[in-house]
Amino acid sequence: MIKIQPKTKYMGRKVEYLPTCHSTNNYALELLRKTDIISGTIVITDNQTQGRGQRGNEWHSEAGKNLTCTIIYKPESIKASEQFMLNILLSTAIFKTLETYELDGLKIKWPNDIYVNKQKLGGVLIESLLIGSVIGSSIIGIGINLNQGKFELPMATSVLKLTGKEVDRELFLTKLMEEFESNLENFKKKGITEHKNFYLKNLFQMNEWCKYEDAEGQYEGRIVGITAIGEVLVEKELGLMKYGMKEFRYIY
Repeated sequence: MIKIQPKTKYMGRKVEYLPTCHSTNNYALELLRKTDIISGTIVITDNQTQGRGQRGNEWHSEAGKNLTCTIIYKPESIKASEQFMLNILLSTAIFKTLETYELDGLKIKWPNDIYVNKQKLGGVLIESLLIGSVIGSSIIGIGINLNQGKFELPMATSVLKLTGKEVDRELFLTKLMEEFESNLENFKKKGITEHKNFYLKNLFQMNEWCKYEDAEGQYEGRIVGITAIGEVLVEKELGLMKYGMKEFRYIY
């Protein structure tokens, strides 16, 4: 059972706990379609059997060890073309929450993964339902490796592996909900600029010459920014390129 009492107006005030779940994103979508669910509701599970990540990848997590949840959020006036702003607001909230655990090399990896050096600590998957040209509801999936000690993939890591200390999952989720709501409320008043600058400041391989791959093959380039709709901007020998989520790959 997961119980939290965040100091928020709406984010995380209602929690739907499931001991086992196929996918919290899928369950949240079903919940949204069947009931008048309040914005900020969290669906959380100890054991997600069919978790999903970007590009259709599966997300594997040891039962009871990590944070696997989905937030149902109903934006007030975010256009469909501006969905990436939610990625920025949530990714930076996760980053700020993880910063308190003193993780050397903590970065946000475009578009919305969390890395420490070159190992993946977590990620986000946002799926939105549109009403005309604006977002009616967003299903915001979050997976963060907190207390898992062993992984099948060498590129994965956890806070426990990095620090040697277990994380209180309820406390972590509480802090995250407070940070996310704070970002959302600040965005409503002041816009995205402050949050986008923070995102870019902490972006993995920002302004570093590294190997990448696109449809034409591998090359050396450097990430120099993102567009308003979330495309990544990469400087290469022949000029400035911009890529969507499935058009560009990191090479280690």
